This record gives sequence, C-alpha cells and structure tokens, in this order.
Amino acid sequence: MKTAFLDYKTVDPGDLDLSPLRNITPNLILHDKTAPEEINERIQDADIIIINKIKLDVANLYQAKKVKLICLVATGTDNVDLVAANKQGITVCNIKNYCTDSVVQHVVLSILSLSHHFDEYQVSLKQGLWQKSEQFCLLQYPITELCSKTLGIVGLGVLGSAVAKLAVSFGMRILVAKSFRPENSSKKDEQQTPEFKRVSFQDLVVQSDVISLHCPLTADTKGLFDLQVFRSMKKNALLINTARGGLINDEALLHALENKLIAGAALDVLDHEPPAEDHPLLTSGLPNLIVTPHIAWTAKEARQRSLDEVAKNIDCYLAGDPRNVVTG
Repeated sequence: MKTAFLDYKTVDPGDLDLSPLRNITPNLILHDKTAPEEINERIQDADIIIINKIKLDVANLYQAKKVKLICLVATGTDNVDLVAANKQGITVCNIKNYCTDSVVQHVVLSILSLSHHFDEYQVSLKQGLWQKSEQFCLLQYPITELCSKTLGIVGLGVLGSAVAKLAVSFGMRILVAKSFRPENSSKKDEQQTPEFKRVSFQDLVVQSDVISLHCPLTADTKGLFDLQVFRSMKKNALLINTARGGLINDEALLHALENKLIAGAALDVLDHEPPAEDHPLLTSGLPNLIVTPHIAWTAKEARQRSLDEVAKNIDCYLAGDPRNVVTG
C-alpha cells in the first residue's frame, strides 16, 4: 500500500528513528512539506495519508479516491473534514498521550520563568547591572513562591491532569473549570476528578493566581479570554497557553499586559502558525510576555513516540482492528 506523509519535517528534523513506520509501510513516501496546491496530486494515488498540520477539506478528500486511512501525528483533528471522510469510508486516526511529559515540563518552565522574572534578570546581567551593583544581589523584580498559590486548569484531560498533579508538589491549590459542554454534568465531572475542586469558569478566573489552558478550540472556547475576563483576573495572575492560540483574544491580552490587568503571560501557540512577522504579540516587546514557537510538545522522546504511535495505528488498521478512530 502506498503511504504519503505530507509534512514530515514538522515532526522530524533528522534525529528520529523511522524504522517502526517503514516496517509497517514499506512504500512510504516522505514529503518535507506540502503546499495547498500540491495536496491533490500527492494524495490521489495514496492508500494511507499521514499528516500533522496539513488541512484536508472536502474538495481534497473527494480527489482521494484510493485513500482508506488518514493518520494524524497529533491529537487535534480540526484540520480534517471528518464528516467528508466518514462519507467516503475513510478511517481517521489520531494519537494520544504521546507528549505529556514534554508539555508539562514546558508549562512549569513558563510558570517559573514568569514568577522569577527570569528573562528580565538575564537582560539586567547583559546590561552589567549586577556587576555595577553596590549589593551582592539584584532585587529589581519581585520573585514569588508557588506554594499556597492557586492554579486554575481549563481542560482537565491527560495534559491538564498531569500539570495539576505536578503543581501539587509545589504546594499549589488546584481549581478546575467545569466542562463547557452542557452534556457533561457537574456530578460527572466530580466523579472523574474527585481530587480536584470543580468550579465555574467565572469563579476560576477570579480565584486563580496561575491559569493553564489545555482545552480544545471550539465554538464555545474561541476567544474565551477576552477583555472582560482579563478584567476579572487577579492583578498578579499569570496565563499559560500550550493549547490553541484562538482561545485568547490577542488585542485583549495586549491591553491586559500593557495596563497591568494581569502580571504576565506565556504562549506557546498563536492564532496563525507560523505567524506573520508583524504579529502584534511578537512585536510588542513586553517584558511580561513570553512567546515560544509551538515547542511544548517537541521533546525528542515525544516526537519519536508520535511516529511510533502512528505506526501502531496503521498496523492495527491493517490487521482489521483500528485504534484511536475519530469521527465527525
């Protein structure tokens, strides 16, 4: 069976072992990247398509006459028209729980960097301020301890749960936002996570010293953090986003940071990726804003695991027992 990996370089810059995938799909064709106008040509003869962030809409899928399986090297599925795939009898599989440790490390790094003003102190060193100081240390920026602070988790899946459990080791109190889906009752939420207190999103925003986002981008969560929400947050609050850029209104966040409505933010995702050179969050120069290029998930171990999981998905599909199937 012919297998086409359309955006291979989004996963592997050259440091991963491809043998598990090649053993399952010997006719594997790797494309470092694929432009939108190249998609149809590259998938029309493929039996299996592997993608990370390539978008496959109904028009693309209509051209994919031979495709039987689409494998996502990601958990999110918003880049594939699942309804169209289902109508054409195409199985779509994602991967899960492959980058938990990597993301958790990044979230903790972000919280500590902001609470310790790490970047600002590095700038002070480069400016020679410590070298010129009359004291043995610099006390320009206040450093706060995490112990006894409240961490608000929005989206308590595998990633949110792992962040919450690690935060407990810092002595933090954990609050979890109740589900945005009306079918998920409060009672069900509490049964699933009895160790953490569930509160409304509004209460979480008001009470949290740090908020970490791990929820999907949906109609309910798009632009969730707007100016009204930022005005409700604590002045000392930190916002960490390793989920989806669209959860935050960029203009509102800039206003909140510039006017000290919140203390800081660390973003690993933006609304458009890669962003434009003049993206306002990249050009603001704000010392209390950290932006990283969607790297929370990219530890080598996590990327290797992602390819291994795709290989398992293909193997199970070929054996007649597909796993991690997603539907519209």
